[in-house]
Amino acid sequence: MTEGRMTEEEDHTRESIELWVRELAHHLEIDGVQIDVDAILALAGEAAHTVVRPAAPVTTYLVGYVAGLAEATGQADFATASRAASNVASQLLQRRSGAVG
Repeated sequence: MTEGRMTEEEDHTRESIELWVRELAHHLEIDGVQIDVDAILALAGEAAHTVVRPAAPVTTYLVGYVAGLAEATGQADFATASRAASNVASQLLQRRSGAVG
């Protein structure tokens, strides 16, 4: 594999995720919302490796919930709220990964 190029399996995985996200977003009636799949997967991976694997979906759910709540109450637009919530989670995970014991 050449650096920067995806394998056929990675390409298929990426395509499957993108199709699923579009389909789910449509059925959840949020077609216009930009979903940063890479950021979500990175945060999930960080949570899985820092805490335990099941922390990945729980972390991303909580970040999404808080972002949606912030948007619904007019505190911030979804993108801003999502970045802020993700940053809080990342900072907490970084502190946790640096902790001894």
